[in-house]
Amino acid sequence: MAAFTEQQKWYDLSGKTAVVTGGITGLGLAITRCLVSAGAKVIALSRTDEKKGNEILKEFGGKAVFYQFDITDTDHAQVIADRIQKEQGPVDILVNNAGNHCKKYIWDMSVEDYKNVLDVHLVGAFALTKAFIPQMKERGWGRIIFQASMTSYIGQPQVCGYSTAKAGYLGLIHTLTAEVAEYGITVNAIAPGWIDTPMFHKAVDNDPPRLAKILGRIPAKSVGDPMDVGMCAAFLCSDAARYISGTCIPVDGGALIGF
Repeated sequence: MAAFTEQQKWYDLSGKTAVVTGGITGLGLAITRCLVSAGAKVIALSRTDEKKGNEILKEFGGKAVFYQFDITDTDHAQVIADRIQKEQGPVDILVNNAGNHCKKYIWDMSVEDYKNVLDVHLVGAFALTKAFIPQMKERGWGRIIFQASMTSYIGQPQVCGYSTAKAGYLGLIHTLTAEVAEYGITVNAIAPGWIDTPMFHKAVDNDPPRLAKILGRIPAKSVGDPMDVGMCAAFLCSDAARYISGTCIPVDGGALIGF
């Protein structure tokens, strides 16, 4: 057991380098912000054009840098991992946050629609994780996080591809933990509930009954802030969470158990 010391900085990520996919918008930007606040250097990946990506990250004063990359380009996952290691140093943390939606009932969804969602969430995240794990394994320390969802657990109409992918993360974190825990690498997921993002407002601002139904399910009686998800990610990346692996933490105000 580690001895207690007042000087121990259990939550300090100074000297750590993190890659956050989709790290310049929404929950991804909140995760970037929290990891930088904890001391990490963040490489934010997005298919957004380079000028826009760099503009968004200006607030971090060089502590977060932008790389343009489409995670569905799995043939080049190892290429981007090697480039980042060469230019930024070894990567300690990988947050698989990038995602997309296809809001259709199953009878309206094509097989191609379904596959496209899986390619972003599951296949793309798998390819990047596979590319970065050797760096972590070599140094005997690493943190991998997957952005899961309420749909990892509950049924929601019109998102069968999305829910398949998000539920798939649960199996992935279990298997990866069994494979890499002995090398000092933890693998976890976060399942955000209803969070105050532009996507949330797009869904509920003109649908009062839907908003009422959502709030009625949440014991906290309010939606979350993106920083709630970011702070959970920072915790899971820290030494304070060194013995937590293979689990998914809901950040949902109690929605999963709400009546």
